[in-house]
Amino acid sequence: MTATGTGTGPGPAAGTGIRMTAPAPGWSITADVVVVGSGVAGLTAALRCAAAGRRTVVVTKARLDDGSTRWAQGGIAAAIGDGDTPEQHLADTLVAGAGLCDETAVRTLVTEGPDAVHRLIGTGARFDTAPGSDEIALTREGGHHRRRIAHAGGDATGAEISRALVEAVRAAGLRTIENALVLDLLTDAEGRTAGVTLHVMGEGQHDGVGAVHASAVVLATGGMGQVFSATTNPAVSTGDGVALALRAGAEVSDLEFVQFHPTVLYLGPEAEGQQPLISEAVRGEGAHLVDADGTRFMVGRHELAELAPRDIVAKEIMRQAHEQGVEHMYLDGRHFGAQMWETRFPTILAACRSHGIDPVTEPIPVAPAAHYASGGVRTDLRGRTTVPGLYACGEVACTGVHGANRLASNSLLEGLVFAERIAADIAGTPAPQAPADGARPAPEPAPSAPRTALPLLAPEARTAVQRIMTAGAGVLRSAESLARAAAELDRLHREATVAGGPAAVPPAGGEPAGTAATGSAARPADRKAPEPGVEAWEATNLLCVARVLVAAAQRRAETRGCHWREDHPDRDDVSWRRHFRITLDADRALTLHTTATAEFPPTATS
Repeated sequence: MTATGTGTGPGPAAGTGIRMTAPAPGWSITADVVVVGSGVAGLTAALRCAAAGRRTVVVTKARLDDGSTRWAQGGIAAAIGDGDTPEQHLADTLVAGAGLCDETAVRTLVTEGPDAVHRLIGTGARFDTAPGSDEIALTREGGHHRRRIAHAGGDATGAEISRALVEAVRAAGLRTIENALVLDLLTDAEGRTAGVTLHVMGEGQHDGVGAVHASAVVLATGGMGQVFSATTNPAVSTGDGVALALRAGAEVSDLEFVQFHPTVLYLGPEAEGQQPLISEAVRGEGAHLVDADGTRFMVGRHELAELAPRDIVAKEIMRQAHEQGVEHMYLDGRHFGAQMWETRFPTILAACRSHGIDPVTEPIPVAPAAHYASGGVRTDLRGRTTVPGLYACGEVACTGVHGANRLASNSLLEGLVFAERIAADIAGTPAPQAPADGARPAPEPAPSAPRTALPLLAPEARTAVQRIMTAGAGVLRSAESLARAAAELDRLHREATVAGGPAAVPPAGGEPAGTAATGSAARPADRKAPEPGVEAWEATNLLCVARVLVAAAQRRAETRGCHWREDHPDRDDVSWRRHFRITLDADRALTLHTTATAEFPPTATS
C-alpha cells in the first residue's frame, strides 16, 4: 500500500529500523569517509576526500574498474569548445529535462563542468584530439545543438576515465575493499550516519559480513538497470544504493524517469541481461535510423531528426515498430566506410561482429533498452541526502540536474562535478577524532527505532521481477500495465514476508561472527526463507526499487520525458510539473508526497 500526500512531506529522516537479513558483522575497520562505488563519482569523491586529509575507504561491489563508468561509450559533455558556452549547455539540458530540472543544479553543473573536466585531465585521463592538433576532439549527441562531447579511444571514454582514476587511487594508496556488497547504513543514537555494513565475497584481507565505521558515507553505487530484463547496465547495477537509502529513512525522487537508450543492439525478443550499446555518438557522426525498407523515419518528426533527445527517439522507434508489426528498427552507418568504423567506433564494431552483424556492410538492428535512472536518492547541491552524514552522487542520486530525461553525456559530468562538491563539504567539516581500527564500538540504533530484519526474496525471483517490470513499466506504460505490475510485485513482496517473517536484528557488531539475524518467527512448513547471501540480497533490493518505480509511475498520470503513459499521452504542467518524494515506512509500505511546485524543498541536512 502506498500513502500519498502533498506539500512539504516528511521531516528529518529518523530511519525505518529495517535492516537486511544478514549475519552480524564479524570484523570492522574505521575511517573518516567510506565511499561506496568505484565509478567516476565514487573515485573522484574518494580522491578529493583523501587529498583533504580525510581517511578514506573505497568499497566496491566488483573490481575497482568494473562499474558502470567503464561501459560509457559516447563521452562527457562540457562547454569547452570554441563558441560554446555554459548558457547554451544549460538550455539544451533544460529542454531535455522536460520542465522538471532544477535550474540551479543545472547551472552548477554546466558552469563548474569545464574546470572539472580539465582537472580530470590533470588526473591522467587522455581524450581524443583533432587530427594534427592538441585540441580535444568534440562530437555531438542527441539533444545537443553544439559539438561538446569529449571522447576517448573512439568509443571507449568510460574505460579511459576509469583507468585514469583507478591508477590515481592506487598511486595515492587509498584503502579499497573490492568484491563487497554494501548492506545497510549504520547510525548512532541521534540518527546520524556512522558507517555501513557490507559483505565481502571471496578471499582477501576481509571476508564475510563486516562493518566500516565512518561519520560520512558517500553512495556512488550506480544505477538499477537490472530491474528490467534487457539493459545496457552491468550485472552489478541492482539498485543497492537506493534500497539502502530507503531502509535508512532517506527520500528518493523521480524514479519513474528511467531512460531507455534508443539504440541498443537487438538480439531477439528473449534477450536478457546486459545488452550491447550502440552509442549515440554513432548518430552524432551521421548514422541514420531507418526501417526495413531503408526509409528514414525521424526526418520531420523532430528538428534534430536522429539527434533529438533520447526519450523522443526511443518513442519514435517503438511507434514505428508497432505500426509495422516488427520488434526493431535499424541504424545505418554503412556510408562511414570501414576505416571510420575501425578508428572511431572500434568497440561497437567488435561487439556487432561478435553477434554476426557487420556495420560496414549492413544496417544494425536496434531497439530501446533500459539505460539510465534519472532519479534516485534526493540530494542538495552539496550531495547531502535527508539523512545526516549520508551523501549520494552519480546515477544513484537525484540532484535535480536531469529532470524527466537526462541529456546525453551529462551523466559522467554530473558524477564528476557533484563528487567534488561532496568532498568540499566533507572537508569543510571538522575531522572526527576516530580511534584506531577495531577500537571503536559498533553504533547502537536509537531506542525509538527498533530494528527488524527485512524478509529476503528468493534469488530465483529476480527473473520474475525483471519480467514484471519489462512488461508493465517499460518504454510504454498504462494504468492497466502498471496496475498489473504493482499487483505482481505485491505478491512477491507478500510471499517474501510469509517466508521470512518479521525478525529482530541483533545490534550491529554485537554478536559473534556468523550469527544469522533471521530471528525465530514461525514460518510455514512449506515455505522456507531464502538463505542470506548475495543473490538473495540483490533480488530483495531489486524488488524494493521496482515497487518504488511502479508506485511513482502509477501516480504520474501524464507523459513527460522518458515516462510515457499510453493512456495519458500529453504533458500536463498544471497537475504534474512537480516531483514525488518517496520514503519507506517501518512496515515496508511506501509513503509518497508530492512537491507543490517543480522546485525541491531543502533536504533535512541543508
